[in-house]
Amino acid sequence: MQTQEDKTLLLKTIGAQVRALRAALRMTVKEFAERAELSVRFVAQLEAGEANISIAGLARAAAALDRPLSDLIPQGGGGSLRAQIWERIGSCSDDDLRALDGWLAERAAGAARRFVALIGLRGAGKSTIGRLLAKRLRTAFIEIDGLIEREAGLSLGEIFMLHGEEYYRRLERQELAKFFTRRSGCVLATGGSIVTDATSWEMIKERCFTVWLHATPEEFMRRMKRQGDTRPMMSSRSAMAELKAILARRQPLYAEAALTVKTTGKTPEMVLARIMDRVR
Repeated sequence: MQTQEDKTLLLKTIGAQVRALRAALRMTVKEFAERAELSVRFVAQLEAGEANISIAGLARAAAALDRPLSDLIPQGGGGSLRAQIWERIGSCSDDDLRALDGWLAERAAGAARRFVALIGLRGAGKSTIGRLLAKRLRTAFIEIDGLIEREAGLSLGEIFMLHGEEYYRRLERQELAKFFTRRSGCVLATGGSIVTDATSWEMIKERCFTVWLHATPEEFMRRMKRQGDTRPMMSSRSAMAELKAILARRQPLYAEAALTVKTTGKTPEMVLARIMDRVR
């Protein structure tokens, strides 16, 4: 944190440099004030190290002296780390500034240790996008159904066959509650039906930045067939109608997500870029 001494020293070093550069040009205080669109009185205070000049005012002063902004802060930064950073920023190219902005954004995201939850029907791409996103954010990728299977010692199919949906929902709530107390951030892939359980869905919305991976029913069907989905619905003549009905029921709940990304016709990299824009 910058102390008052740091601020005073920075203002004095800026003032001394402005005065030295103005004198080198043999420019009067009045001439400089007019060029920089500052009052004569303010220039006097600035050169004395007593004026807390704005960034815009400092930029006008640099332009009036025909110097880059970094030249108004002497080499070495006058002992102030912030002054040294200002010096370097003043000489950065636009590409450098964009890279710096990206780095700061990623660092801020890491500091916040945010949970990002991907929601949507099976075949939405939650596993594919989730792994890419976790790699970009330098965090872990976790699938909720995997946690449930490990806790039960059974596959999802066996859980539903032996114990039914209510048992699965109870495990889902328990594992989510434990998960959020034990971890400090990750990318989370949810089960497609998690939005239908009010308790689990509220936990997700409260703790996570939620992303709905949206696709058309036709695209979902193509993806599930490519994945070798063997559920009874897939061999039914009414499979498309059933899929559309499920999507229609869940759509208002999916739409509660903080971000909706339409994935039909888009590559994983395009979807990832859209999510990263918002996460940053």
